[in-house]
Amino acid sequence: MNLIIVESPAKAKTIKNFLGKGYEVIASKGHIRDLPKSRFGITLDEESGHLVPAYSVAKENAAIVKEIKALAKKADTIYIATDEDREGEAIGWHIAHAMKKDPATLPRIVFHEITKTAIKHALESARTLDMDMINAQQARRMLDRVVGYKLSPLLASKIQKGLSGGRVQSSTLKLVVDREREIQAFIPVEYWSIDTVFKKNIDANLIAHKGDKITKMTIQNKEQALAIEKSVNADNFIISKIETKERKSATPPPFMTSTLQQTASSKLGFTPKRTMMIAQSLYEGVKTPDGTSGVITYMRTDSLNLANEAVNGVRDVIESRFGKKYLPKEAKVYTKKSKGAQEAHEAIRPTMLSFTPEIAQSFLKADEIKLYRLIYERFMACQMEDARFEQQSIIFTGEENEYRASGRKLIFDGFYAVTGAEDKDKLLPTLTKGDKAETQSVKPEQHFTEPPARYSEASLIKKLESEGVGRPSTYAPTVATLSQRTYVNIEKKQIVPTEMAFTVTKILEEHFANIVDISFTANMEEKLDEVSEGNADWQKLLADFYVPFMQQVADGKENIVSLKLAKPLGRTCPKCGESELLLRSGRFGNFIACSGFPKCKYTEQCDEEGNAVEKKETTAEEKCDKCGKDMVIKNGRNGQFLACSDYPDCKNTKSINVEEKNSDTPCPDCGGTISLKNSRRGPFWGCNDYPECKFISKFEPTTIKCEEKGCKGVLAPRTYRNKEVYECVKCKARTPREEEATEQETKEETK
Repeated sequence: MNLIIVESPAKAKTIKNFLGKGYEVIASKGHIRDLPKSRFGITLDEESGHLVPAYSVAKENAAIVKEIKALAKKADTIYIATDEDREGEAIGWHIAHAMKKDPATLPRIVFHEITKTAIKHALESARTLDMDMINAQQARRMLDRVVGYKLSPLLASKIQKGLSGGRVQSSTLKLVVDREREIQAFIPVEYWSIDTVFKKNIDANLIAHKGDKITKMTIQNKEQALAIEKSVNADNFIISKIETKERKSATPPPFMTSTLQQTASSKLGFTPKRTMMIAQSLYEGVKTPDGTSGVITYMRTDSLNLANEAVNGVRDVIESRFGKKYLPKEAKVYTKKSKGAQEAHEAIRPTMLSFTPEIAQSFLKADEIKLYRLIYERFMACQMEDARFEQQSIIFTGEENEYRASGRKLIFDGFYAVTGAEDKDKLLPTLTKGDKAETQSVKPEQHFTEPPARYSEASLIKKLESEGVGRPSTYAPTVATLSQRTYVNIEKKQIVPTEMAFTVTKILEEHFANIVDISFTANMEEKLDEVSEGNADWQKLLADFYVPFMQQVADGKENIVSLKLAKPLGRTCPKCGESELLLRSGRFGNFIACSGFPKCKYTEQCDEEGNAVEKKETTAEEKCDKCGKDMVIKNGRNGQFLACSDYPDCKNTKSINVEEKNSDTPCPDCGGTISLKNSRRGPFWGCNDYPECKFISKFEPTTIKCEEKGCKGVLAPRTYRNKEVYECVKCKARTPREEEATEQETKEETK
């Protein structure tokens, strides 16, 4: 028996179906050995100056490690088949150590697609684990641990609990804050345009006045605009020039991680995290006419390379489906211009061209088919001929003014035959050079310059990629972390920094300038690339960073002025009767707490000025059946309930009976109808097809899908710790929500 160890259960299942008897395939479910969660886990060896990691197997991974060890004892050959990037290489190395095997003795197989052909080819061309890539991952992991475990507690102690700092996270946050600073400092500048329409409804732009070239900012006030308007109305225009040229619209390159996330965001409205979860399922295996198989190549890549076999295959499809005129004489080759394209070896493409979007429609889920179609059509388009346009310009010349009208017509659709034309034709009427031209309307219009736009998730990822910050696997988690830490809010797809983001960034700029410096972070990525290529020593890289950074932390503890709010209120705690009450700040705003914490945990709600706010309780119509006093409506973790107003003398409680009503949301499990029902434990939402379908939820679910890996639940709105959140009806993962939020952005991170 041969054992193949992969990362995900879905991938294991797909590969097992290909190989059948003689092979056992098991998933490690990601990292099974890592730095400990509860402590720093890194020590400095004084003698060598090296940083030594203390890797360990977490309790939740003990069972899978035991299972892997048991299978390994029976196996003739053990193959490491984790993802082909630094992270996957390191996971394989940790698996070997967890099995107490020499990593150098285990064959390592790699593949960019999970198909029968690719798996068999990988088994025939096994290699050994790449220690340079492993050391690069170790260096990255330890760098992030050093920054996270030393910087985050400092921010929490000086500002408020729940804050964090990170090597990539903090520099990304500074990008967002700097853009907001630009917007706040922006001063609008007035300018005017002269919108003119010539007869036959020809829109034209003023390009010259009295021999001077007109640019966007030339006409600065109303007086200038009215003077030009008057001269245009009095002018006698002729058609002085008609020019026709052919222009090409170049084919787009195939997708890599960043461009897939950007395009899915703009065209499908997917968040980067949602895009990657869907792509993961398409890569690991979905149902096809030939059984379960991976239908796209590896989705964490910054390469634009394409396998020759795949290119030849798509060229055959293009010729047979569209004809020779759509096929370039030679295959198109794309290269990545930005730095650091070293994490993978091929762009994102479909693995089976015969599995067309039309066929896939019957096998894939709604979100999967949308993303698959995007990837399939982009791959087809990248090997087709350019689209060609006929560009036409007409110049209208008068005694004082000159105008240009532009139009264009698609004369060959090229790759648009697959993707669809984004630009509509703008045709100009047939005119003759030297003819007179009359104006139909002349209208001056006032404008003001606008500030730069806030980043969207897609544009922020594009910026990170262009600056060389992070890598494909880090883009989506970095943006998600900023939202989790309440540094930013997503408002109408725009990333808006909170006041806390400004506070944290300012402190980091003053005391940790290198951490928030984009060039420093990008340079570190280049050094990690050098380590992975065997051109740099990973321990020297760590030491060069660790020593000065720890000095910065020590200086910060001494010099950063605490911004924590702890204002005495001159009142004694009503619970303990000893300590004074303080006005404090927390993640969810100001609150009043006993200064004797943690011995006394008394708290009060208050407004921003520290004035105590009484909890308002609504009196119910019914009386307590134990003491006869009024019952009041209270809010608990499971929703509203009735409680006796004489609490704590009477602790009688009662669930609130509600009228059954149907929801507009279909059942997440079977697609049927769900309704609000009653039980002895209170109201709940349940499927009307019970007992065939046993779906229940304490809160009314939405159609928003949970983005937890492997979870098939949907989200439901609820209140958690006085904050509005979405909670998955299956895995219970929570994510903050805004009133205008329409989909899940992040999940609440476990402390």
